[in-house]
Amino acid sequence: MRTSLLKFRFRLQKLFRMSESHAMLLWAAIIGFVGALATIFFRECIGWVQYLLTGHSGSFVEIAKGLPWHMRVLLPTGGGVVAGLILIWAKRMPAGATSDYMEAVAIGDGRIPIRHTLLRSLSSLATVGSGGSIGREGPMVQLAALCASLVGRFAHFPASRMRLLVACGAAAGITSAYNAPIAGAFFVTEIVLGALVMESFGPVVVASVVANITMRELPGYAPAYEMPYFPEVGGVEIILFVVLGIIAGLLAPQFLRLLDISKQLFQKTRLPLPLRLGVGGLLVGLLSIQVPEVWGNGYSVVNSLLHTNWLWSTVLVVMIYKIVATALTTGSGAVGGIFTPTLFVGAAIGFLFGDVAHALWPHAISQPFAYAMVGMGAFLAAATNAPLMAILMIFEMTLSYQVVLPLMLSCVVAYFIARSLDGNSMYEITLKRHRDAAERIRLRGTHMSELIKPAETVLQKDAPFSEVTRIFLQYPVKYIYITDQDNRYLGVVALQDVTSLLLDKNDTDTKRAGEFMRTHFLHEVTPDMSLGEALQLFLDHQGERLPVIASVENPQLLGVVFKTSLLDAYFRLDRSGE
Repeated sequence: MRTSLLKFRFRLQKLFRMSESHAMLLWAAIIGFVGALATIFFRECIGWVQYLLTGHSGSFVEIAKGLPWHMRVLLPTGGGVVAGLILIWAKRMPAGATSDYMEAVAIGDGRIPIRHTLLRSLSSLATVGSGGSIGREGPMVQLAALCASLVGRFAHFPASRMRLLVACGAAAGITSAYNAPIAGAFFVTEIVLGALVMESFGPVVVASVVANITMRELPGYAPAYEMPYFPEVGGVEIILFVVLGIIAGLLAPQFLRLLDISKQLFQKTRLPLPLRLGVGGLLVGLLSIQVPEVWGNGYSVVNSLLHTNWLWSTVLVVMIYKIVATALTTGSGAVGGIFTPTLFVGAAIGFLFGDVAHALWPHAISQPFAYAMVGMGAFLAAATNAPLMAILMIFEMTLSYQVVLPLMLSCVVAYFIARSLDGNSMYEITLKRHRDAAERIRLRGTHMSELIKPAETVLQKDAPFSEVTRIFLQYPVKYIYITDQDNRYLGVVALQDVTSLLLDKNDTDTKRAGEFMRTHFLHEVTPDMSLGEALQLFLDHQGERLPVIASVENPQLLGVVFKTSLLDAYFRLDRSGE
């Protein structure tokens, strides 16, 4: 059976001339579909929780307006307590790896713990479903990334492909949440991966496109924001959008600083986690008595700002209350995202700025909603340190070429203003890329011993041929390492040799691994090698991994080293000398 499966895989690859890059595009398409389903499932779960608690589903703000004041207080309070209890349960679960998909991609091996992630998503569901002022998109993207990680584990992908697969899952989640496939791809590329490389960007784009197509084909699809037509902007008015970018760049770091201060204050209370989240929910509920718009992530309020004439005083009050409510929810320790609340604050700032400008020059200035649209992008660019992603997201939402010029100016200006202040970002992974001085010092003394991973594809020389085919079927590798009974490294069995043997229809039942072993595979790494010496071996070998032996005199097989891990360490060291 295993031999037949291996023959089928060989013939399939030979028929379609499929390389690893081509196969990765197919896997990315699968992840795009699965990621879209994961986000839809979480969205439907929110609706079920809403209906269970209130008897209604839909807009959080409309639900809050229809509830008596005491229910507006009790629901977020109870939801916070439940969310805290679930988080305590999650903390007692051994995570084993980072549960944050960004860290799993940027500095991890792509493995995301299952139970820990599901419990955190359940905690987020309790917070969001009971009216917490936090985004639902964070757990949506996390679930999509978890699905990608599970697919990678099932296929026994190496760490490099696992990370790329999880990045594809994150892109699918962002795309499904905001109906913005291009921005979803660039979000992952600009923030998570940190660089635009075509080998990784291609699969990410495929995952985003498939996720978007899936969302459009399934019932219940609707864009996150219903954008009005963006007016043409005159030559002089463009200066106002530059000023808006300056304001967004100045205020975004203060918004992030407020969130950090709130976290510090809640931590100083030393309350148990359920009580801490309960207090946060209680305070949000008290705010909602006067301003029910603080419930939820702010979708409905932003859509109303874009299509309805609001009084500037009302917008200002709602914005202040919403900022405080978001700080209370995130500061108490609730699991969720602040991406959508950031868009809300940017829209409110843009609306207020546009309203003032329109009052001063009513016949020469666009309506306030135009400034709200650009303000969303500018504030997002300043808060995420990702101006390209912010530009593309607002452009995809509007599908208007008129918005591009003022949007580009505002986003770029906001980004540089925010970076010049403190360089803060809403995503910790962005800050970690700036905080690498100590890591660079450590890397100067790095040897291969710190990069060794377990060698999973190892057989003894007398292993039957069925074991060889099993290993090649189970793991997508080109070589199996052969050892003797004392674990001394003898050579490799190459996939190419096995393929030729199978396609020639030779009798393989009585053959052993040692009969077609290559003993001249002279690319062994030793633990005391420098990064440069090992890199030279990879340049000669052109493979993804190499065996590590104790020494030439004592060829005990210690494990393997992956090219990706070596290149990550080598180029981080190389950048430290710039």
